[in-house]
Amino acid sequence: MADQRDDNEHNEDPTPKRLEEAIKRGDVVKSAEVNTWFMIAGGALAVMVFAGPVAGDLETTFRGILANSYQIPVDGPALVDLTWVLATRIFAALGIPLLLLALAALFGSVIQHRIVLSVEPILPNLSRISPAAGISRLFSKQALANFAKGLAKLALIGALIGTLLWPQRQRLAALTGADPTAILPFTQTLTMRLLGDVVAVLVFVAIADYLFQYRQWYERQKMSIREMKEEFRQTEGDPAVKGKLRQLRQTRMRKRIMAAVPKASVVITNPTHFAVALKYERGMNAPVCVAKGADLLARRIREIAQANDIPIVENPPLARALHETVEIDQEIPPEHYRAVAEIIGYVMRLRRMVARSGPV
Repeated sequence: MADQRDDNEHNEDPTPKRLEEAIKRGDVVKSAEVNTWFMIAGGALAVMVFAGPVAGDLETTFRGILANSYQIPVDGPALVDLTWVLATRIFAALGIPLLLLALAALFGSVIQHRIVLSVEPILPNLSRISPAAGISRLFSKQALANFAKGLAKLALIGALIGTLLWPQRQRLAALTGADPTAILPFTQTLTMRLLGDVVAVLVFVAIADYLFQYRQWYERQKMSIREMKEEFRQTEGDPAVKGKLRQLRQTRMRKRIMAAVPKASVVITNPTHFAVALKYERGMNAPVCVAKGADLLARRIREIAQANDIPIVENPPLARALHETVEIDQEIPPEHYRAVAEIIGYVMRLRRMVARSGPV
């Protein structure tokens, strides 16, 4: 039972295949703080670059409306036309800043993970509406971390705003009686400074939250030993089946080698580590390797050669070179022609001498 329990514990680091599958089904690292930072940074950039032009365009539009209000008809279709003109001009003035904010939000997601098209996160799931599951999520580690993070952000930004506004308290109090034209430049400068400080501080919050979310995601993808074995069987094949196939291939190779050795013309040995059986007949371009082996298989090749009166020639350098460079049923390489030709010539001369001398 202990082994069974250990096999099901998710303590093993996830494999690249497991991580890739999680991303494909939409389970990705996503930090809301990173998106928030890009939105605030994009908003600060939009205010800094486009606040003046946008304010000028809107001022011109509404100044014209107010100056000619007595001439503008607002009955029936004219009211619809006026609303359409106002909406068009407002959108034209705010279009680029809004586009910048949209791009900032998109980049905040893309920088965390590649774009993934998956319907799994939006599929109906009963666990999402289960009261028990909802309570468990409410008091989960993630929920507690989000609560602590929210408190820390609130305290940090509150302290930042207080530090920034406290020295300006006298000027802020004096704004109640100031000329309206003097209020706008002051508030704009103060707003830009506030946004810049918030962006600078929140970048550390975003980085810390992303690292935390990545760790949570990585822990969520951890695998049990059973899952790792199953994945290995799916990707590499069942080890037992692979072992049987390897054993079957080796058995077939041995049978093939054993059947080919008696047909060989000569066996060149190391003498103990390697054995290469070559066959040569008149009309062939070059000798062909019909069998080769190392250690136990080399000894078996020598035994069969001796049992079938196949000449065995010891030539360690040639045997080693042929074993490494030539495959079964392939002709020997040209660089070995001369050495092998001398051996086969010697074997043929020996056979002719034995044939002339006759049986003893």
